[in-house]
Amino acid sequence: MTAARITVNGKETPISPAAPHTTVLDFLRERGLTGTKEGCAEGECGACSVLVARPGVNKPTDWVAVNACLVPAAALDGQEIVTSEGLATVGEPGTPPVLHPVQEEMAVRGGSQCGYCTPGFICSMAAEYYRPGRCAHAESVEGADVGESADAEHGPNGFDLHALSGNLCRCTGYRPIRDAAFAVGEPTDEDPLAQRREQSPPAPVATEYAQDGSAFLRKDTLAETLQLLRERPDAVVVAGSTDWGVEVNIRSRRADCVIAIDRLSELRELRVEPGFIEIGAALTLTEIERRLDGSVPLLAELFPQFASRLIRNGATLGGNLGTGSPIGDSPPVLLALEASVVLADANGERDVPLADYFTGYRQSVRRPGELIRAVRVPLPLSPVVAFHKIAKRRFDDISSVAVAFALDIEDGIVRKARIGLGGVAATPIRALATEAALEGRPWAAESVEAAARVLRGEGTPMDDHRASSLYRSAMLGQSLLKLYAQTTEAVSS
Repeated sequence: MTAARITVNGKETPISPAAPHTTVLDFLRERGLTGTKEGCAEGECGACSVLVARPGVNKPTDWVAVNACLVPAAALDGQEIVTSEGLATVGEPGTPPVLHPVQEEMAVRGGSQCGYCTPGFICSMAAEYYRPGRCAHAESVEGADVGESADAEHGPNGFDLHALSGNLCRCTGYRPIRDAAFAVGEPTDEDPLAQRREQSPPAPVATEYAQDGSAFLRKDTLAETLQLLRERPDAVVVAGSTDWGVEVNIRSRRADCVIAIDRLSELRELRVEPGFIEIGAALTLTEIERRLDGSVPLLAELFPQFASRLIRNGATLGGNLGTGSPIGDSPPVLLALEASVVLADANGERDVPLADYFTGYRQSVRRPGELIRAVRVPLPLSPVVAFHKIAKRRFDDISSVAVAFALDIEDGIVRKARIGLGGVAATPIRALATEAALEGRPWAAESVEAAARVLRGEGTPMDDHRASSLYRSAMLGQSLLKLYAQTTEAVSS
């Protein structure tokens, strides 16, 4: 077993003597790379973002921006990262570095004022700059001329402004930052980070990193991991660490043993079979989004509303379900899709319908030593779908209420209705009474209004700082009326 180390800006750097819970943010700052900043320590501001070389969707390697404040440094053992300092090209001694194109545009267009958030913006912007097909997408947008955006959130250069949705600026304002994003060109053939995309990413390595009585472990195979979990059922299991990282930073949680599963090949497959789609539990939401490419429309509606691109670059479906949170955004969608979870332990696997998975607040049927290996979505898919997230911010916020619909409507009659709800009970739930009120009835104003009244009574919504119980109930009914309005508009147009 080799010593744990990370390649940082092209230089191999030992992780020791950092504690196993030390974040990449603190690891970098302790080594003088202070461009990476701490703003919130919760993955909401993006001041800490760095680039990680990850398996690509359209090329061997993608440069992916992640929140360094959430990821343990030990989780990047054997991997390769680039910080804001590493983007510039260092010249001869005594000469200033040559700015990266993203850095240059941010400078000349006034995208930086106090500069605190700037390195994080630059890393997120660089990830989008290097996204394969970005410029090709720009050329395919009908009516998008040079210097003119195709819409408010996509530049004439193909830049998707959602790449910056997890980055906050408190003084400059976003217009010059957007201008910089929409001005960057295409990477040159000589660009070393562009060339790096054509090579394979670092292979996963087994990790046994221990300091001061605590350990961070990663095994080579699922079988070895399940055996380790049998021996250490008390261990904390992490993939993207977008939830556990907050616990470490904000609540000072520590674990004697953390087991990483994010690079296990058995948990990173996406298969389309005749009767179902199987999505590996350790695939990130960004990877799922880009691999499915809209083929599951309800998931396609979910992804842009799930936190930010920075979070989606690390978060997984397995992690979102594994926490058992009643306000996770993916459970309502997966309930509406009638998904199941494949649970695995050292003795074998079992397939559990998601509707039977949750048993109480942050509790489930998952036994000690079990992992979520995959999520299965049955086929065919219902044609009428929608995901409505009610929150105080448009992006990067926790739901007050989340509602997912999947309906089969034939000849004006609702033949099948599946509705998943989040934020209105101790667990994510199916709106069974509303489903029954819709099925077999016309998709018409009178029957939909009656079903909306039923939907307002589903669950046991509570009062908290996000919303009152009355507001949550009202939003449930309103969501169904909104869906009806949207479908009738689509038919009439």
